[in-house]
Amino acid sequence: MKIIAMIPARYEASRFPGKLMKNLAGKTVILRTYEATKQSNLFDEVYVVTDSDIIFNEITSNGGKAIKSKKEHESGSDRIAEAVENLDVDIVVNVQGDEPFTQTEPLKNLLQVFKNDTENKIDIASLKIKMEDLDEVNNPNNVKVVCNEDGFAMYFSRCPIPFARDISKAVYYKHIGIYAFRKDALLRFTKLPINQLEAAEKLENLRFLANGITVKMVETDQLAIGIDTLEDLEKANAIFKNN
Repeated sequence: MKIIAMIPARYEASRFPGKLMKNLAGKTVILRTYEATKQSNLFDEVYVVTDSDIIFNEITSNGGKAIKSKKEHESGSDRIAEAVENLDVDIVVNVQGDEPFTQTEPLKNLLQVFKNDTENKIDIASLKIKMEDLDEVNNPNNVKVVCNEDGFAMYFSRCPIPFARDISKAVYYKHIGIYAFRKDALLRFTKLPINQLEAAEKLENLRFLANGITVKMVETDQLAIGIDTLEDLEKANAIFKNN
């Protein structure tokens, strides 16, 4: 089974423009993410996939592998699909470019799902983490997921799900946006039109569910630190300084 990691990387970002090229303890955010993913030793290859010459040159000039997108894309999954279409690969892991503290254990658990899936019932695997803080639960930037008894996603939403008629019975899980795809499922997804649910919530994972693409959720207790704001970058620099 050939497994690769793809790191989609846009230069522009609405909340923090150019964040992937910001300085994080002497290296750029995107280079830190690339190196952390490589150092996990879980992948046959690691690539950054980007629409930006700046990011492409940053990775390749530091000895890394990068692929330049040929088209404009609505999502990171679409960008990755273009890049892997002609590659000989079985599993493709989408690692977020703004998460320089990528950790090995959650990724290893994600990949183990496919190694155990002898009947090929799983199209996609992704991560979830339990949420205890109700302010976090109610924050629409935190995507929630509910699963069936076998751990497959039933729905993703920016709203708190389930609705708690009895708060003592409610358990909430945050979706962590790292995906591991079977290559054929990824290519199939990108050929599907955006549906009403995805358009309403602005969540591409709802396109999976609406079209019968299975998403196996793997629970983790390790929350990745993303760089979405200047404050996040300052916190990340402090972590590097203290370590």
